[in-house]
Amino acid sequence: MKMLLGDSWVDRDERIDVIHPFDGSTVDTVPKATLDDVATALAAAERGAAAMRALTGYQRFQIVDRVADLMRENAEDLARTITLEEGKILAEGRLEVDRATEIIALSAEEAKRLGGEVVPLDGAPGVDGRLGFTVRVPCGVVVAISPFNFPLHLVCHKIGPAIAAGNACILKPATDTPLSALKMVELFLEAGTPPEALQCLTGPGGALGSALCSDPRVRKITFTGSRDVGERITNAAGLKRVTMELGSNSPLIVMPDADPELVAKTAVGTSFANAGQACISTQRIIAHRDIYADLVGSLGAATEGLTLGNPLEEGVDIAIQVGQPQDSTLIARKLFESGRRLCASPSYLAAHGVPRSVAELEGHRAILLQHDAPRYWPLLGENLPCQRVMTWRFLRIPRWRGRGGKV
Repeated sequence: MKMLLGDSWVDRDERIDVIHPFDGSTVDTVPKATLDDVATALAAAERGAAAMRALTGYQRFQIVDRVADLMRENAEDLARTITLEEGKILAEGRLEVDRATEIIALSAEEAKRLGGEVVPLDGAPGVDGRLGFTVRVPCGVVVAISPFNFPLHLVCHKIGPAIAAGNACILKPATDTPLSALKMVELFLEAGTPPEALQCLTGPGGALGSALCSDPRVRKITFTGSRDVGERITNAAGLKRVTMELGSNSPLIVMPDADPELVAKTAVGTSFANAGQACISTQRIIAHRDIYADLVGSLGAATEGLTLGNPLEEGVDIAIQVGQPQDSTLIARKLFESGRRLCASPSYLAAHGVPRSVAELEGHRAILLQHDAPRYWPLLGENLPCQRVMTWRFLRIPRWRGRGGKV
């Protein structure tokens, strides 16, 4: 695919492969944008912002609402694109399209009701019979930087409100997953978004992001990603509005009166969705000692029913993570050698050469990883009724090469 620069779809000699995580095949290629492209995009965005300011709220509603209609018409293609570039199962890709479409539809509705407020001024002497009021106006040029794990939904979270509020937007999608974003931009143009009001630059985030975020013509930055990158963006932004979502640290605390089977069902559903690549996933389980044994049994049973395989095939529960696949054996050995605990069945340990002494889940095939990171220890004081902290999440799913299997 090409990237949208100014009002034209452009290519570059240097291109980036978009890889399907499951089998390593090349899905498509995208241009590698340069700093000159950033300068061109910023100049065009200023003109695009002027065009957007001239539109009424109802006109913006018509554009964004039409985008929602187009997303419904192209839902299956969008879902397959998500799966091909990001690796989540097709059912989750379809769910992501549904959620993204809802966000765009809500953004369209809000375009009609972006108002200010009336402020009474009679609380001070000498201002009888007077009032003040505020009016909301577009920020101008918005830079939107989106992550890999929800390549459509989080793009829509950014460009939908930006366009609905009358701004111009420069979108920088994740390098691994730019295709969904580019297709979304196509739909916005088809819906009537003014030329130069929306652009999409593809390429590495470091150089492009720094140039975009530090430019004074940019008046708003929206970013979803890591804390470290968020800090660098904040330092580069200066006096700009900045909105960030920087992941999470999400424990599930299980009290002794909880239903172990219900907890296990919930934990599995919130941990293995998108192969664990979600900031709101269950990342640790802190269990009371009185329920720990029952909970481990329920977690093992719930996990054994999950099916690994090709994300494009129906009936698959877990596929693979974005990035270069690593063999699970190497991960197990690294964790064991670093002093972290790895829990797996005796048969798994024997097959992969991992010492059986680290096993804690006799009779289960589930893999549990316990992170003994120092920053977690405040939760594990000696007087707390807590026996184990388990990280219930895949660090890396191995490449299965088309073979189905069980966790």
